[in-house]
Amino acid sequence: MRKRDLLTNPCWRSSDLGLPLPESPHAVSVALPTWENIIAYEEKDPECINKLKAIYPRFGFNPLIAEIAKKAIELEGDKNCTAWPFPNFKVANKAAQHCKNYSNYGITTIKAINGLACLIADNLATPHAKAFWQHTGLGASSRLAAIALGEEENPSKIDAFDSEVTLLNRLAEIYECSEDFIQLHPSGMAAFYTALEVIREIHPNRPTLQLGFPYVDVLKLPRVIFEGSDLLLNINEKTLEEAIEKLNPAALVVEIPSNPMLKCIDLPSISKIAHKKGIAVIADDTIGSAININTLPYADLIFSSLTKSFAGRGDILAGSLVISPYSYWKEKFLDCRNNLRLSPLSNPDIIALENASRDISERLPKLNQACIKLKGQLEHHPEISNVLHPEECSNFRSLMRPGAGYGCLLSFELKEGLSKAKRVYNALEVCKGPSLGTNFTLVCPYVFLAHYEELEWAESCGVPSHLLRISVGLENHQDLWNRFKKALSA
Repeated sequence: MRKRDLLTNPCWRSSDLGLPLPESPHAVSVALPTWENIIAYEEKDPECINKLKAIYPRFGFNPLIAEIAKKAIELEGDKNCTAWPFPNFKVANKAAQHCKNYSNYGITTIKAINGLACLIADNLATPHAKAFWQHTGLGASSRLAAIALGEEENPSKIDAFDSEVTLLNRLAEIYECSEDFIQLHPSGMAAFYTALEVIREIHPNRPTLQLGFPYVDVLKLPRVIFEGSDLLLNINEKTLEEAIEKLNPAALVVEIPSNPMLKCIDLPSISKIAHKKGIAVIADDTIGSAININTLPYADLIFSSLTKSFAGRGDILAGSLVISPYSYWKEKFLDCRNNLRLSPLSNPDIIALENASRDISERLPKLNQACIKLKGQLEHHPEISNVLHPEECSNFRSLMRPGAGYGCLLSFELKEGLSKAKRVYNALEVCKGPSLGTNFTLVCPYVFLAHYEELEWAESCGVPSHLLRISVGLENHQDLWNRFKKALSA
């Protein structure tokens, strides 16, 4: 049976609730077509949750992962326990240690299930097991689960090795550095986890400092799993130096640009201040993309979610960590990096990622252009009060490579606020759900999905809850604009 073409036949109607985006057993997004679906999803309404045939990784179990967890609980014989599948015992033991650190009376065990290591947690340990799973991104991938269940073939090690060499060469060309400085990981957050482990080796027992409004888990990973993190929103030389003096951070963490406001700090200036004080800079270039921007001269460690625009398909979970060849600490980073990686990117995911990213050099410029076109049209629409996009940020432009673009993401606000945002969202004839970077357009009310329990906090940080975020795809542009015009008249 032919798969649904999401460019011309998107999942936007209420009847599409729960469908995987794309139509794949490994989809990383799920259709949440109406605002009511968003609320029901966040409230864990069983009627909504039971219809989900996919879910954003780390925020829930892919159905294949859920099947492995079910087998583990059956083997344990205690339905009150939860199970958390990991790719190996090394990661599962790390998760168990985290549970022990935060729950003296919680009980965990680890069981081998079809070649995967499952952490079994009682009710006291479960919240901490869940936190480790979500924030670190080190859980077993859906492809590993499919192989464990006998639903997919395990690829040959030779094919995986060849694909990894090709991938590292491809990334090295993009970053303009040696492949020795690049390492693949099972997710972007797993890459960030390793970056924090590396930093901990140099500056133990010190927190980090996040600059600018963060992606939710980029702030929570160091807060929950490591030594903590402070957030600095009002950033200038004076406030930064005061924050560094007060906190004595092990590293500064920045996103280029931020999500969902798409703002960018002055990375060269920030880097100069940090390095003068012996502090490393960790940058997330997922949204900007290394094809568009060059952060290596200023950031010491760069992590990226390759799940997004690098893969482009929306059904591969992967990440990368790059050590800057310009970093003062590059030799130390290289020495400890390999020993600190708990889990490599799995062989089936390596092969899938190599295949999906072959066209990245042609596809990303098309996404750049599609996004900038839609931005220009939205800016002149009478219903829209504000469009957020990296083009408006001089700090982003200063990092751009020659002939580069701004990425595939933009956000916008409507003059009538929340009530209008709900109507527009419900009427939009595009795929609606989490994630970004796919070749099909994806829209979501980002703040409701990422910060539902802390909407007032997000508002206090200058992030409006009614904002709609768009990951612009490769649809026929006039057709896409007609869909937006129609929805904006709702």
